[in-house]
Amino acid sequence: MSNLPSVAGQTILQVIPELSAGGAERTVIEMAEAITEAGGRAIVASEGGRLLSNLKAVGGDHIRLDLASKNPLIIYRNAAKLADLVAEQNIALIHARSRAPAWSAWRAAQATGTPFVTTYHGAYSGSSGPKKVYNSVMAKGDFVIANSRWISKHIKDVHGLSEDRIVIIPRGVDFERFDPQRISETRKQALRQAWALSAKAPLLILLLPGRLTEWKGQLLAVEALSRLSPAERENMVLVMAGDPQGRTAYLDKLRQLIADRGVQSAVRIAGHCEDMPAAIAISDVVLSASERPEAFGRVAAEAAAMARPVIASDHGGACETVIDGQTGVRFTPGDAEALIAAIRSLISIGHQARAGMGIAGQKHARLHYSKRGLQTATLSVYSSLIAQNITQHA
Repeated sequence: MSNLPSVAGQTILQVIPELSAGGAERTVIEMAEAITEAGGRAIVASEGGRLLSNLKAVGGDHIRLDLASKNPLIIYRNAAKLADLVAEQNIALIHARSRAPAWSAWRAAQATGTPFVTTYHGAYSGSSGPKKVYNSVMAKGDFVIANSRWISKHIKDVHGLSEDRIVIIPRGVDFERFDPQRISETRKQALRQAWALSAKAPLLILLLPGRLTEWKGQLLAVEALSRLSPAERENMVLVMAGDPQGRTAYLDKLRQLIADRGVQSAVRIAGHCEDMPAAIAISDVVLSASERPEAFGRVAAEAAAMARPVIASDHGGACETVIDGQTGVRFTPGDAEALIAAIRSLISIGHQARAGMGIAGQKHARLHYSKRGLQTATLSVYSSLIAQNITQHA
């Protein structure tokens, strides 16, 4: 018997551009799992992607729509398609997780009288009038979910949204999946071989997970690594695990910097990693070097769950997920010298002290960032809005 808030008999629609391998996309899967377990039906509308099989595995259904397009005409057409879907599938609530599909979903919700929820997954850059209008849809939910205290403040500051419409629900970590005790040596060895890591363990394996895009800080990490002395780099490997998602020009730029700095032997561009728990398990330190603030920063929470210390940019959600000096080290965003100092500080304290930081981080993550907590809190938002809507239309 599930202990989740019930949505029995209700159909919940989540909309997102695509089901690739990002944090928002994984949260969609986690909520589809929870909706199904709580007696409801979970539908996701998107362009599809590599996580489609994961959605099916947890009992979710998928509707393929061109929801990644920012073309106003396509957004308008998608609104009509989603409104039709609401009527056809008797959808009780729509949850939007990205701006372009959120505009379509909001219009559909308005047209059909359907409760509408948004999750504010990012800080959404842009200060021009049109960009502010485009971003504003993420504050149009009957409830707006913020995944950190920092992003809650951002929503209030930027959109003037009242506190009673904002619900803070941090992203959750699946502690069954991200459990160091569950990672077999076979899984670890498979990654060591795939990434050409020496059988003789280096002093430090530094893992930078995340899609390959400039603001995620891969260039900064390479620059910092190159400024370490040859002796410091001798037993160090930087592994960048992420998909360029079509950004071939950026990938070329990254490879060129690695060659120009002469650090080819100390860097691995690993591509997309299906087994992130094992990737963290074979690492000594996990790096989150984002040059723009992360709304939450799943990398830091998952690394902490695996009892690994984290080096993180000192802004955004990382200020909540990484306790400076206790569970890791925070550094000035975009500052290569500050990143170098952070790396050196974790080298100098030694393995035992790093392990102690990891254990402290694991305790912090398990207390604050569980997948079950996210599922329970989000289902509570759903059930309250659905009940309110039923009462209003009774």
